Amino acid sequence: MFGTLARLFITGLITILPVMLTLYLVSWFVITTEQALGQVIKFILPDYFYWPGMGVVAGIGLVFAIGILMQTYVVKILFSKIEEMLYHMPLIKSVYGAIRDFFQYFSPGRKNQFQQVVAVQFENGMELIGFVTISSSEDLPVIDGDEEERVLVYLPMSYNVGGYPVMIAKSKLRNVDMTMEQAMRFIITAGVAFNNGDNH
Repeated sequence: MFGTLARLFITGLITILPVMLTLYLVSWFVITTEQALGQVIKFILPDYFYWPGMGVVAGIGLVFAIGILMQTYVVKILFSKIEEMLYHMPLIKSVYGAIRDFFQYFSPGRKNQFQQVVAVQFENGMELIGFVTISSSEDLPVIDGDEEERVLVYLPMSYNVGGYPVMIAKSKLRNVDMTMEQAMRFIITAGVAFNNGDNH
């Protein structure tokens, strides 16, 4: 009886948590931008020009503006300098680095770097799913005496931030019939999402 109740509770929790976290993040963004940017707008404009929600609209516009600016060379260089400073700060570099690497999983630029989903075969019969990021030996470091064609495969870790870039022979790889999004979700959740039927 207790086991059944526990399973029902866990099932309900797993079902509702993603929804609640999504709603929380959306509400956090709305409330934060409205409070912060709303005050700025009230300071700049007369009170009768301000209407509720203007801060949220300004926040969305600011995000788009930052995205556009990040496409320019000068802003990219400036941002890389700021990141370099952050990575030299003892505590901040660990926190910032972990957060940034996590969100990099979902960035459009990162997905474009992944050329195909593959299964890497090891001598003990184990296989790991990864992404080919460099598909030619010409773009890899030279290994003396090795004439076999190699590629670079990135192996993400489940429930963790980070992974391993592995130089491996093409003969050790097998193509996997999954999209980049399916494979990333499968790896990050250790197959839980895939097993629950979330493989579309």
